[in-house]
Amino acid sequence: MDLTLFTDIEIIFGLSILILLMFHKVKLSPVLGFLVTGIVAGPHVLGIIREVEQVEVLSEIGIILLLFTIGVEMSIKELWDIKRFVLVGGGLQVVITTALVYYISLYMGYSPNTALFLGFLVSLSSTAIVLKLFQEKGETYTTYGKISLGILIFQDIVIVPMILLTPILAGVPSTSGDSPVTFLLKGLGIMLFVIVSARWIMPSLLFRIAKTRNRELFLLAIIFTVFGTAWLTSKAGLSLALGAFLAGLIISESEYSHQAVGNMMPFKDVFISFFFISIGMLMDVGFFLENIFILLALAAGVILVKSMASGLVTFLLGYPLRTTIITGMTLAQVGEFSFVLSSFGRSYGLLDESLYQAFLAVSIVTMAATPFVMTFSHSFSSKLINKTKNPILINGLYAKSMGIYSTDAIPTEGNEELHDHLIIVGYGFNGKTVSNAAKTAGIPYVIIETNPETVRNERKQGERIYYGDATHEVVLDSANIKSARVLVVGISDFIATRAITDVARRMNPKIYIITRTRYMSEIKTLSQLGADEVIPEEYETSVEIFSRLLKKYLVPEEDIYAFTREIRANGYSMLRKHSIEAKKDTFSLKDDLPGLDVTSFKIKEGSFIHGSTLKDVDLRNIHGATVLAIRRGEQIIENPTGDTQLLSGDMLIVLGKPEKLCQLRSFLGGDIGASPSESCPYEGA
Repeated sequence: MDLTLFTDIEIIFGLSILILLMFHKVKLSPVLGFLVTGIVAGPHVLGIIREVEQVEVLSEIGIILLLFTIGVEMSIKELWDIKRFVLVGGGLQVVITTALVYYISLYMGYSPNTALFLGFLVSLSSTAIVLKLFQEKGETYTTYGKISLGILIFQDIVIVPMILLTPILAGVPSTSGDSPVTFLLKGLGIMLFVIVSARWIMPSLLFRIAKTRNRELFLLAIIFTVFGTAWLTSKAGLSLALGAFLAGLIISESEYSHQAVGNMMPFKDVFISFFFISIGMLMDVGFFLENIFILLALAAGVILVKSMASGLVTFLLGYPLRTTIITGMTLAQVGEFSFVLSSFGRSYGLLDESLYQAFLAVSIVTMAATPFVMTFSHSFSSKLINKTKNPILINGLYAKSMGIYSTDAIPTEGNEELHDHLIIVGYGFNGKTVSNAAKTAGIPYVIIETNPETVRNERKQGERIYYGDATHEVVLDSANIKSARVLVVGISDFIATRAITDVARRMNPKIYIITRTRYMSEIKTLSQLGADEVIPEEYETSVEIFSRLLKKYLVPEEDIYAFTREIRANGYSMLRKHSIEAKKDTFSLKDDLPGLDVTSFKIKEGSFIHGSTLKDVDLRNIHGATVLAIRRGEQIIENPTGDTQLLSGDMLIVLGKPEKLCQLRSFLGGDIGASPSESCPYEGA
């Protein structure tokens, strides 16, 4: 038995563990770790992997599973919320980037087809790296985070038509040699098959399989669907990747999509790691070292071009300069899907070996630079804004044209200047809540928001909302901050929150600033910058949970209020301690009413007390037990009186000493001679 492949896989896994651990320490993406693993283990460095071709076969399985999971996760409902970012933003970003790279490549002497293909490659960014960095920094729900996510989603979708166009660019419209009409008919037939399968066949099939509760059978059905659809599209002259994507779409419309993703995700993660490792094996380190300065210059050029293209798109969407710069620099790298696409271009002859090696090197450099570029984007945007005086550049393209921002003071309905008012920054959930409260209390307020669509829609509803980036003095000055009483910052962007707090405090030392933050670590920083109150979502949630917990333990309302007030007054320090000094404020039967217990008895059908009243039974005097409440079906009878009638099926909630409750159980059950016991289960009559 030949164990060469088994040995190579073991080496790959062992080396990957070591490299990924090192990359985790310096906070670099696992994608880069797999690429470096391939470079080190590949033929151009150590040369310890001998079955390179078989590793590439495993990587093709990874591509299939990757495209499948993308298809499954393409939820139309979720995409609808950020449709403008996806369709308009993503579409413009791909078109503009592709066009720029196309003309630059033509100038460098490449053929039109190769130049267009290079535009495809460079237009795609890394979803894995960007989203991971956003999650680590808590920036996923910022404005630039949402815009970046929308553009990345479009890129993940557009990879499919790009793969379809690749053989056409190479002059090979179909691997089967069909005419264009036949090819088109086959494509339409496959799409019809997908629609019918997604609507009727697959939901019914998965329902029958799920009814068996057999995990193995469900997993086999998913795998069969993925590879079967991929095989079908391959036979029709299309790509395996397209078939996998269509298989994902088929399953995404069923209620079993989440289970399918959960089952396939471990397989996808394993096999896609082989894909990135195989890409790393193909990179010639000698070629990189020989041309290191040219390749680094090309990488810098790619970062510059992509930053400009993505930034321009964000600006055209109507967002201010700060959001424009950060979004542009966030999407400045070449993405993992570009590797997928490049493998197709290489096989079809659109990329020669030298150009392919240059692409690999430039892509890996841009991905490695991403964490540093994203961090630099914040300070760079601040410095550039400080030197920019143009209000349209600072506050966005729609600042004037949409009529939603003015460099003059923002007026009230009566065209009177705002005074002693409230300024609300951000119109998300927190901003809406605060504005509703201010409206109810009759407090004059004005809202500043950076989403032009939100501003336009809310102004139509009569809301006092204006467009602008509140990190700039000109925007806060237009809201008349110098005469405002309170500023509430309710946005998710903690870096912008810092800047707004700092600027506002300098412009109006007397204003009362309330900020929201997701993380406890921000309290000290924001307080030093001038925030009077910092409300951390993490601990406010804990306070609410703790309050409700105390209520269940019968702590008086006034004590709960005093306790939570003390927690907030001390900067949540009590919750940050590993232990809290015990206070005798909670109620416990064991401690506060020693020797008593509460239990329940159910009056069984045919019980002799059916129809009697509590006064007739006289449980309190005869058995020393007090009935606190009676549950009768869905009805709760609180504090029952002596005239309350007892019926079969009633559940009695009873207070008394354990031995008395045992005697009561015997009495209700008819077994009067039963002796009391501490272990009596208090079974009902």
